[in-house]
Amino acid sequence: MKEIEYKTAIGKFEVSKCTRLDELLQEYIRIYGRDKWGVSTYGGNISVINNYIIPTIGNTSLNKIDTHFLEKYYQKLLDMPAVSSSRNQCSDKKISTATVNEIHKILRSCFRQAKKWNMMDKNPAEDATVPKHKKEKREIWTADMLMQAINACDNKWLKVAFHLSFTATLRLGELLGLTWDCVDISEDAIKENRAYIMINKQVERVSQKAVEDLNSKEIILVFPSTKKNNTTARVLKTPKTETSNRKVYIPKSVALCLIELKKEQDEVIEALGSEYHNYNLVMATTFGLPLGECYLRDKMQKIIDQEGLPDVVFHSIRHTSVTYKLKLSGGDIKAVQGDSGHAQADMVTEVYGHIIDEDRRKNAELMENAFYSGDNLNPTMREPEQNKNTIAVPEGVDPELLMKVLGNPEMAALLTSMAKTMNVK
Repeated sequence: MKEIEYKTAIGKFEVSKCTRLDELLQEYIRIYGRDKWGVSTYGGNISVINNYIIPTIGNTSLNKIDTHFLEKYYQKLLDMPAVSSSRNQCSDKKISTATVNEIHKILRSCFRQAKKWNMMDKNPAEDATVPKHKKEKREIWTADMLMQAINACDNKWLKVAFHLSFTATLRLGELLGLTWDCVDISEDAIKENRAYIMINKQVERVSQKAVEDLNSKEIILVFPSTKKNNTTARVLKTPKTETSNRKVYIPKSVALCLIELKKEQDEVIEALGSEYHNYNLVMATTFGLPLGECYLRDKMQKIIDQEGLPDVVFHSIRHTSVTYKLKLSGGDIKAVQGDSGHAQADMVTEVYGHIIDEDRRKNAELMENAFYSGDNLNPTMREPEQNKNTIAVPEGVDPELLMKVLGNPEMAALLTSMAKTMNVK
């Protein structure tokens, strides 16, 4: 990278004239990938390129690659066996539409650079039709289910993980990367209901090659490996987006739970002395290293099997958290987005729409019980509850149209946020 930057600065940098796709991909990684990709993206993209693109069409001349060629290639991929990995241990599994879409994204970006470098006249991937990928809807726990799991949990780490992930809407990597210097559980903070945690880093397992190839500023430290010749490394790194850096207030019960955990951890540190690798992690093993993702998942699976709960992944607790907070706050999308660290409000409004659908189903049930049973063919308007604010529809305004506007989730969130900032006397 230093050589490229220097030659660019003096005007002597030239891109090698590639003739085949594999040559172009190597140039693309060297110039573009090492500069633009983070460690996680780098490792993932390199795997896709080496496992799927180079072995299949790597020898193809660039002048033979057009939109028709790519569309045929994408269709052929769906009949090919997927590469065996830790995530895909089933040897007869075919390449998924999700993987084909990842391949397309890499090729589209690569050809965009090739066009910029005058190696190709146009980007053949720009107009290529990609097999449609349909996301599977994953089941999530309700708050009742989560409470059942917490009550049945006898593992302190899993219990703390449940509490923090739910109340602070944490991703698993953020939970494992939380350090004590980012936690305020002082007596005053708890008394004044302002105990909080700061999310500004995360633990992630990344490719060892990515760590070696990239002089990445996002990596804070690399944890020592417990295995020899490991192809991956666990790192403490900064979050991917700025919105992931956030301060989240936690309930008193969770703060007291953390106080108890800190007390136990301090006793272990004192007993082990220099044998304890102190990274100041909240979720640490007996000897101070970050707790493993698999450890929490295995413990969670035991609770699922024991209690007969829906089989969900740990990340679904975050979804449960967003749903519960939206209901509790009356649809305050902006506040929930601040807790979750989502870059776009769309992720939160999608959950909000799901909640609205639940209420619509309740309306259908009410109609079944009232109209089709014949019990209430002439319903009367319910009297407004005392101390509830009501609004009069202004003259000249269509009430039905007004209700539609107010029923829009984004409009409801906007009005809620505005109401909270108004000082009504």
